[in-house]
Amino acid sequence: MMYGMTPFGRNAFDLFNLWNDIDKNDCMPVNACKTDIKDTGDKYVMESELPGFEKEDIKLDINGEFLVISAEHTAEKEEKDENTKYIRRERKYGSYKRSFDISDVDAETITAEYKNGILTIELPKKKPSEPVAKRLEIK
Repeated sequence: MMYGMTPFGRNAFDLFNLWNDIDKNDCMPVNACKTDIKDTGDKYVMESELPGFEKEDIKLDINGEFLVISAEHTAEKEEKDENTKYIRRERKYGSYKRSFDISDVDAETITAEYKNGILTIELPKKKPSEPVAKRLEIK
């Protein structure tokens, strides 16, 4: 069944498979970074949940007409302690990447802030260009 290979065919409460996705792919599942986008008239405001990431772990890149949000947890070296062993580890290190179309955004004036696990990006809209009026010369 093809739907088993995508997150869309799964029960929303199937946490076991959610964690298995992270383990198998070393990548956060699709629904790990929920993003809200608001239209405030002159700009869009995006709020993405990225809990557990440090500001330094997050990268924002503009690639043509796309804004790419990527975040990566790097594996920290574990302290060697003979008396302490993990029984279960659910906090996984991995990466996340998502793209958004910004073709109607003024890419030069985008601002971003990361606070309390929420990445807030303000994307000012492009100003509508005035129609060009000119007289053509007849030859």
